[in-house]
Amino acid sequence: MQRLAIAAAVLLAPVLAVPGAQRAAAADTLVVCTEASPDAMNANLSTANTSFDVTEQIADRLVEMEIGSSALKPGLAESWDISPDGLRYTFHLRHNVPWQSSATFKPTRAMNADDVVFTFQRMFDKAHPWNKVGGGNYPMFAALIEPPLKAVTKLDDDTVAFELKQPHAPLLSTLSVQSFSISSAEYAAAIEKAGTSRDAYDLNPIGTGPFQLQQYQKDSLIRFRAFADFWGAKGGQPERAAKVDQLVFSITPDASVRFAKLRANECQVARYPNPADLDAMRATPGVVVQDATIASVGYLAFQTTRKPLDDRRVREALATAVDLDNVVKAVWQGTGTPTASVVSPGLFGHSDTLKPRRQDTARAKALLAEAGLPNGFTIVLWAIPVARAYMPNGRRAAEMIQADWAKIGVTAKIVTFEWGEYLRRARAGEGDTAMLGGTWDYPDPSQQLIPFTCESLSTGRNSPKWCNRAYSDLIAKANTVTDTAVRTQLYQQAQQVIFDDVPFMTFADTRTSVPVRSTVKGFKLHFFGGQPFGGVSVAQ
Repeated sequence: MQRLAIAAAVLLAPVLAVPGAQRAAAADTLVVCTEASPDAMNANLSTANTSFDVTEQIADRLVEMEIGSSALKPGLAESWDISPDGLRYTFHLRHNVPWQSSATFKPTRAMNADDVVFTFQRMFDKAHPWNKVGGGNYPMFAALIEPPLKAVTKLDDDTVAFELKQPHAPLLSTLSVQSFSISSAEYAAAIEKAGTSRDAYDLNPIGTGPFQLQQYQKDSLIRFRAFADFWGAKGGQPERAAKVDQLVFSITPDASVRFAKLRANECQVARYPNPADLDAMRATPGVVVQDATIASVGYLAFQTTRKPLDDRRVREALATAVDLDNVVKAVWQGTGTPTASVVSPGLFGHSDTLKPRRQDTARAKALLAEAGLPNGFTIVLWAIPVARAYMPNGRRAAEMIQADWAKIGVTAKIVTFEWGEYLRRARAGEGDTAMLGGTWDYPDPSQQLIPFTCESLSTGRNSPKWCNRAYSDLIAKANTVTDTAVRTQLYQQAQQVIFDDVPFMTFADTRTSVPVRSTVKGFKLHFFGGQPFGGVSVAQ
């Protein structure tokens, strides 16, 4: 992904400087201070919110979600039918949805069934001519859609059918995720005809969304411009249309610098603030802080295929040695509560019966002795390099865990990498332990539970490389029944298996905050998937 991101700066138009305070305050530009470069410009290739935030502006899905809500609504599909046996979903597509254009591509037709089939066949069919473009890794599709999927077929220009091998209760919710945004088959054909690099398809994506990509410079900025022909204005969703001419993501890794830029009105929205700065933000004239409880999970994954972490007793010892209360208090600073449940309290399937392990240094030492490691061992601890609601300060958390492990004779070396490189290496199973996590991209517990199944080992999302057949069978059963009470019970049983086998240790249930300038209108904090900026304006 790092290679693609660097190439994007060459393929796109020459990059302009980030607008200064005077330009940022103009009503035709919205500047958002973001925390990192995306690991991919096309979210088909990613699991990261940095990528989802980009794709959310550019593209649309068959199914959308109400901004700031968990309610599903029609997107590029006006409606859908589900067969009585739950094995066939028929989507009726919206008419006359125009595609964006670029300097090298001018569409000749509106979005149709060919585009939907192309999008999913590219990910599904390993022999598809575009499957290997961009690396050929579609982690969200592989984990969430591919297992139950049998075929995606065109019935006519306006109708597409998804055929399943078995009922899959989360399908509609899943299709609202940015990783399943619809892309243009005609654009791919034009690239093939021109004989140019196929990488351009993902590096310079076009879509049907409210903004289109204009410029990208890795670790600096992403610039979008309003798509004047966006279908939402006439298609019953005017709230999603662009209300500014220009949208700029100013990539600013340091949370304190993001705050300084917000104060100076160099950006009007500052993502992922330092919790310690929230009181000061609330006291800053011209700044309003929006708060929300989010569905997220953060965890420290143990590489279960690597000695000595292949021994459950060692994993339990490491988890038991950590003073989680102290870590959450210091790192989340009032925005988190220690948890042992993978599923957040706002979703069905959350387990109130699971309680976080309390620090017990003596028990942790005893467990290591039982595992034949009475004198401890040396381990590598990966600290997440970007701020996230599920982990606001990876370095600080790593240092506290390092100190707790030292008490049981475990010496931890803390390392980190640039965000895209961190994700790539973590997905490949490198390192002994790695801080990871995610926010739910759709309102179903399955999203953050499916990645830890045996079937997900090859997708890059099963970071601990853990396979427990009892767990996997519980998740498979939960995803084929439609009774919420039954699904809840199965998901809770699955989380008990995680707690007992310790492939990772969870951190905290969290709340998130986003400070915005008081001149910003229409912004709603959205905590499922990418953050939309359609419908957001800036008053002069």
